[in-house]
Amino acid sequence: MSWAALFGFANLWALVMWVVLIAMPRKKLALAAVMYAGVGLLCLAYAALLVLLVTGTLSGGGPGGGRGASFTTIEGVRAIFATDGGVTVGWIHYLALDLFAGLWIARDADAKRFSRLVQAPILLLTFLAGPFGLGIWLLVRERRARAVGNRRGIS
Repeated sequence: MSWAALFGFANLWALVMWVVLIAMPRKKLALAAVMYAGVGLLCLAYAALLVLLVTGTLSGGGPGGGRGASFTTIEGVRAIFATDGGVTVGWIHYLALDLFAGLWIARDADAKRFSRLVQAPILLLTFLAGPFGLGIWLLVRERRARAVGNRRGIS
């Protein structure tokens, strides 16, 4: 399977999981599917592909094969993302963590009794720009979290 095909499949899989998270009823089975079939499989794909790339078992598919790749310098990270393999593995990393953040937001919002209409744009923003959506959620939830804490006597 080509890097482009893996990239496309990971994107499609994440999109399906986001649709389940945003649009479907939040039953235990749906949340478990997002956690394990969504986040879990993306993490597994990331880990397997990363190991195969780092060990040289699988070629990154770029000019120079990712020589000079390193996580400690900007040049090294640029070398990683200069290959189709590096971009694909990096993108799967983003997909997994953004979906995990979205799942946490959804569960937290449900626990704090935010309507799904309030949640949907925040989850969509998290899907499109993970840390931005998460940051918005942290701002939105703060007031209600404090109110719930005050009712329970937590300061």
